[in-house]
Amino acid sequence: MKKIIFSAGVLAMSFTTFAQTEVVQGVMRGKDYGVTYALPKTQIEIIAKVNKVKYTPGEFAKYAERYLRLNNVSTEPEEHYELATIVAQLVGIPDKDNVYFVKMKDKTVAPLIELTEDGVIKSINVANDNKQTVIPATLTSAAKKSLNPRDFLTEEILTANSTAKMAELTAKEIYNIRESKNALLRGQADFMPQDGQQMKLMIESLEDQERALTEMFAGKLSVEPESYTIRIAPDKEINQEVAFRFSKKLGVVDNNNLAGEPVYISVKDLKSINIPQEDSKKKVDGIAYNLPGRAIISLEKDRKTLFKEEMLISQFGTVEYLAPALFNKNSTIKVTFNPTTGGLIKVDREEGK
Repeated sequence: MKKIIFSAGVLAMSFTTFAQTEVVQGVMRGKDYGVTYALPKTQIEIIAKVNKVKYTPGEFAKYAERYLRLNNVSTEPEEHYELATIVAQLVGIPDKDNVYFVKMKDKTVAPLIELTEDGVIKSINVANDNKQTVIPATLTSAAKKSLNPRDFLTEEILTANSTAKMAELTAKEIYNIRESKNALLRGQADFMPQDGQQMKLMIESLEDQERALTEMFAGKLSVEPESYTIRIAPDKEINQEVAFRFSKKLGVVDNNNLAGEPVYISVKDLKSINIPQEDSKKKVDGIAYNLPGRAIISLEKDRKTLFKEEMLISQFGTVEYLAPALFNKNSTIKVTFNPTTGGLIKVDREEGK
């Protein structure tokens, strides 16, 4: 859980008269008292979910086709990766080019400023009750227990004089289990269960035995999920650049590793914000915030679109300011910012008494 940092000292300050708060760009030093904060720079966080699949051949793999009619069963162990899902989301990091200092003048009521732990502005005059969110415990179904097939081998199978004979007898045992299961389901078993719950337990037990013994022929697949995170900060439009590469043998690899196939990223600026020219930028006057621009983010592999969504990117927007006159004695302005884009989420006014 991220820790919320409130501006030290600001919360404790209380004066009886009011004046406007001065904001200057950059980090202040010396005797000036105030709060330094940053606007966020938007990064695109790509999350690739990958499954590591491991195949272990069964003890009777070479007899799988003869006794169970299972085709193409490999007798060699194998390991490969599968690309399960890929998504993109936004995260905010402090923008070193957009750092501001709220200078508290004499006889000023300093606003209550809340920052993220990275120093990005989060809110103004929004009280925090410091209550921790309690996440209720949830019950999850237990994964299927890994069974040892040899626990289900009969004495006749274990004392067989050859592997081929063991395989033949094990296959017969599998067919017997299937017949017993079918007899239960048809109500033709010699010993029928007394109720539905007992029936369920008996069926599950037979299925576990069949699965364990069949693995001695077909082999066993184990799937281990893995997650990879790649971050990209777009300062301009991106057209079909390699975000990362994926290899069936190695999984996710660097974008310069030619052992993997490329996954491309494109970021198209929708030009939703009219950005002023360099010489006509606004003077720093008030609390700075971002007006992010809109962009289309897409991910593609093998000419297939894996992800496409419209998102807000602070770098494609501009910086605006909340006028200092808003924070006066007549009312209290409550402001909430988006810590990812730096945009305004909500502005409320409380009239003074």
